Amino acid sequence: MALTQVSSNKCAGGFQKVFEHESTELKCKMKFAVYLPPKAETDKCPVMYWLSGLTCTEQNFITKAGSQLAAAEHGIIIVAPDTSPRGCNIEGEDENWDFGTGAGFYVNATQDPWKTNYRMYAYVTEELPKLINANFPTDPDRMSVSGHSMGGHGALICALKNPGKYKAVSAFAPICNPMQCPWGQKAFAGYLGSDRSTWEAYDATVLAASYSGPQLNILIDQGQDDQFLSASQLLPDNLIAVCSEKKIPVVFRLQPGYDHSYFFMYSFMNDHIKHHAKYLNA
Repeated sequence: MALTQVSSNKCAGGFQKVFEHESTELKCKMKFAVYLPPKAETDKCPVMYWLSGLTCTEQNFITKAGSQLAAAEHGIIIVAPDTSPRGCNIEGEDENWDFGTGAGFYVNATQDPWKTNYRMYAYVTEELPKLINANFPTDPDRMSVSGHSMGGHGALICALKNPGKYKAVSAFAPICNPMQCPWGQKAFAGYLGSDRSTWEAYDATVLAASYSGPQLNILIDQGQDDQFLSASQLLPDNLIAVCSEKKIPVVFRLQPGYDHSYFFMYSFMNDHIKHHAKYLNA
């Protein structure tokens, strides 16, 4: 599992780096970003995994979200993978911005021609953590997950499908109920096939309804002026209803005036990293 360093920049007293490796799950070269806080020079640190949204690479989060100062302050390593396999030469992979390249939806595809490469769920929950723990000064028992939009969906399902694995979870404008929205329906039909019962394994609202495990403390921020909220792509009310019924603690904050962009995430990133630090550094 050799890593090739692509870039390294001193940032907030630590280092923002990007690495490339050959992924066994995705059968292609993958890049991921890792922020190493100053504390990582002397101690093992917890890891927060960040899952990005549609069309993103590992670059968007590290250049726009403003996470590094808070990560340095709280001694947290942040790992930000890409959002899909790249350059697999699958017919149609580059035709749509919301399916294929840049749109892996954090599922393990079961349908041809996607099933060989499009295994982002296995990549972010299994292969990548093993790779990170083998190569960086991490405490493998202290990990958490966060993300935006498609990546918020990813963060929620990773936490709900793996009780106890992640100490905390948060999301910005997550796709909360993909089975019921156009983005999710398109992606799930393509990657998982027409049998909708197979989609339930990757829908946070469905998973929350059957969750049994250690208490999950969920923080969700949602911009009130988000065009995808009004277009019924995100459906947070469905998830919140189930969580309140199941007594899963959710802090849901509707932020007036904010949209779906990184300007919104930048504005509340410190709160999210503080939320993660509370559970990671406990």
